[in-house]
Amino acid sequence: MTYIKLIHETILHWSEVAPDSAALSCKADTLSYRQLWLGVQQVARGYRGLDLASGERVAVYLPKQPEAVIALYGAVAAGGVFVPINPLLKPAQVAFILRDCNVRILVTSADRASVLSDELSHCPDLRQVVTVDGPSGRGQVAHVPEVDWESLAKIGQASSAAARRIDADMAAILYTSGSSGHPKGVVLSHRNLVAAAQSAAESLDNCSADRILAVLPLSFDAGLVQVTSAFAVGASVALIEYFFPNDVIKAVVRHSITGLAAVPPLWNKLSKMQWPEEARRSLRYITNSGGAMPLAVLRALREQFPQTEIVLNYGLTEAFRSTCLRGDQVDIRPDSVGKPLPNVEIMVVRADGSLCSPGEPGELVHRGALVSLGYWNDRERTAEHFRPAPGQPQGISNPEMAVWSGDQVRLDQEGYLYFISRKDEMIKTSGYRVSPTEVEEVAYASGLVAEAAAIGVAHPVLEKGIVVVAVPKEADGGHDLEARLLSHFREQLPGFMVPQRVIVSDVLELSANGKIDRKSLADRFQDVLIQ
Repeated sequence: MTYIKLIHETILHWSEVAPDSAALSCKADTLSYRQLWLGVQQVARGYRGLDLASGERVAVYLPKQPEAVIALYGAVAAGGVFVPINPLLKPAQVAFILRDCNVRILVTSADRASVLSDELSHCPDLRQVVTVDGPSGRGQVAHVPEVDWESLAKIGQASSAAARRIDADMAAILYTSGSSGHPKGVVLSHRNLVAAAQSAAESLDNCSADRILAVLPLSFDAGLVQVTSAFAVGASVALIEYFFPNDVIKAVVRHSITGLAAVPPLWNKLSKMQWPEEARRSLRYITNSGGAMPLAVLRALREQFPQTEIVLNYGLTEAFRSTCLRGDQVDIRPDSVGKPLPNVEIMVVRADGSLCSPGEPGELVHRGALVSLGYWNDRERTAEHFRPAPGQPQGISNPEMAVWSGDQVRLDQEGYLYFISRKDEMIKTSGYRVSPTEVEEVAYASGLVAEAAAIGVAHPVLEKGIVVVAVPKEADGGHDLEARLLSHFREQLPGFMVPQRVIVSDVLELSANGKIDRKSLADRFQDVLIQ
């Protein structure tokens, strides 16, 4: 049995076992595992030729394309650490990440490098910009030397071998939006990445025959795992940058996709579209990431894909995925997020750290090999969320750390978990704590809305008032939607949970990862109840 301890060794393994098998597709181009590994080796040598030291950071600011994947894996193969940056981020946001984790090499396109030029002058640790689409002709960006992709491979031809690395070493930093202020960098070891890839693949029964469509950003933990879990089992990955939901459907058909993960807002759109029969036949499973699947969307997907397995997930960037719900349980208990993944322990605890009884709400604590190393350059937030796991023997002097998520969940008698709300999204109103997810589910159940977001905003009496921002289900459905939806809320919810206002909108703002951005909506409508 081959023991994989470093994340790039998955590609090496399959380049030896099945060298001609498809590994990575993008549009009409396909790379075999042999070709992919050769590309990773070339880029790794190039990084070392640029004097990348062990543990130094390489940032990749590109859309989903083969060079992005090769650049990421090349970084760890060279002994470095990769930092994927969401291609939707603006220059100031990119520059914050580059400065925060002292990035040495930035891989991007010539156009993106040009747009970043002013910001890069404020990134003193950056030593090199690599442009994947040929030289810009400038020779440098701001103060930083520039080299193109082809020249990078030549630089490294005579360079030294990578420094020795072990599975406990840092391999990646993923930046995730914080509840306030700048994003936080979640530090991942090789052990974390390998364990997450293997756990995800096992939970979805992935094998070398699978063809995974990479819809989610590679900077998103679930988006990265789409790729790493496929490479862990020798499956193939098709990369796609979509502009319209129909682009996803076309890609499923073109690549005969067997596995598809997406965020709930995209699933909401896809559930209403016409899917050709060949797409229904090829899809073995579909799954969610980045938030709970609304029950109305889940029912629509079940009608669309009667023969396709639906897998529901819950996860944390600090520990990848935590739970999943599969099989007939999706229909039996569709509001559950399931049971822990392989090699994961989930505890529901009270404020004093004791375990909750079945049905009692508490904080979700995740223990196991997927728990990351903490937040980069942020001891305070690391100490808040990474604490000793409950129930360890007192004689252990250096206790194992777990992720204390802050998320409110409950456990039923049969061990199934139910998500209540993110801690920083709970709405405190009239002395109660209200889950926005619960209010949103009632909105979807009305049949009046295509999308809905419940937010807490300033209120002169109640501390926070509840506002629902809703997209009408029908094109002309905005007429009287507020009155009809408020009437529905009054019928279905106790008084303290009934929103004070419904705001009709054409679209809901999304985060860079495609999730409904409740924080942005709350900022936008913060004064709507006190005007």
